[in-house]
Amino acid sequence: MLRQVSRPILAAIVVFSLSGFTIVWDKPASEAGSKAAPQTDEARMAAYADANWQDKVVPVIEAHLVPLAKLRGELAGGADKAGAAYGLRPEGEANPWNFAVSGEGKIVKAKLKSRAAKLEVDTDDDGKGDVTIQLGPVIRGTALRDAMPFIDFTDFRDQIEFAKLANALNDVAHAHLSLPESDPTGQTARFEGVFTLRGDAGTIELVPTKLSIGG
Repeated sequence: MLRQVSRPILAAIVVFSLSGFTIVWDKPASEAGSKAAPQTDEARMAAYADANWQDKVVPVIEAHLVPLAKLRGELAGGADKAGAAYGLRPEGEANPWNFAVSGEGKIVKAKLKSRAAKLEVDTDDDGKGDVTIQLGPVIRGTALRDAMPFIDFTDFRDQIEFAKLANALNDVAHAHLSLPESDPTGQTARFEGVFTLRGDAGTIELVPTKLSIGG
């Protein structure tokens, strides 16, 4: 027969047992999973590019836009002279100039079935493409990032994050384009965008911010 334990002794046992232990209750699954995982570099830079596109990036381009034909005439007098008048670049004379340009020309070649889709446009009527309009979604270069005076490398963690910002800005530019659904060769392309000056601007690789095709 089990002996009956008196109430005072039972209370003492409970108090002694609890004094040596800490009870930790399991959190509900919904609460445990409520803390979001840290954002990746790509996600942070994508959010930064989206947040600044309309209010900062587009106004900079519009304020510095120059007709391509006019810029080429100015470049005949020297890159630094043209850059001082129309160019954008990070601080430091070693950095190349970037220019926001507008123009139009005949599409002489189209490469659409590629992740690095592009158009070759003849803007000087010599029958040869002198402007490559990058359609993407893969767009090369850092022209958009480097043309923005409000973007400073020291505001970012490191070169890797800074490089991903350039990709994110190119992605936003691509997202704002109306892309041709069929081969537009022979039609007129009217464009605005940014490029990094290499040589004398005889050939340009453009990151487009506006594009219309027709006629």
